[in-house]
This record gives sequence, structure tokens and C-alpha cells, in this order.
Amino acid sequence: MELMPNTKVGHTIANQIIRSATSVGANYRAACRAKSNKDFLNKILIVEEEADETLYWLELLKEGNLLQDGVINELIKECDELVAIFTSTGRTLRNKNNQIE
Repeated sequence: MELMPNTKVGHTIANQIIRSATSVGANYRAACRAKSNKDFLNKILIVEEEADETLYWLELLKEGNLLQDGVINELIKECDELVAIFTSTGRTLRNKNNQIE
């Protein structure tokens, strides 16, 4: 986050990205230790939500021209891929759970 502008907006968005992005990792780790499939699904849905929030903050950086396009575009692409993975995982688990019930 050292590339962020040294402004109130820059600090605010950087802090939000740090919070949501680290939450992705922490909640994914918790999901890997889930006690049941339902517990895993609930935790993965939180991971998806936090990843999507991170994507939101990255998109704000881009829209506000607060980082160079090359840097921000790569971060957005990677984050968008993670959101897609977690969304797909959650969807697959919900479908499996519906088939079992």
C-alpha cells in the first residue's frame, strides 16, 4: 500500500483494502478447518463477500485515478478471478447441499 497517495482518501481506501483483503485469507483458513459441509459453505460465503468488498475498493482506486493503471488493473484482474472462484465454490456447494436434502 506504499504506492497509495499520501492523502486522507488514499489512507482510507488503503485501510479498507487491508482489512477486507486480510479477512479473505483469515476466513479462507477458517473454511479449510470447517467442521461440516454447511460450516464450510457459510465460511466460503464470507470469503466471497470479503473478496468482493476488496474488489469494490480496488475499483474505487481505479475510478479515482489514485494508482497507475498497470498496477491497479492487475490487482483488479486477480481479485475478480478470486471472487469468481469463491462464487463458483459457493454455488457448487449449495447445489450439492440441495441434492442431499
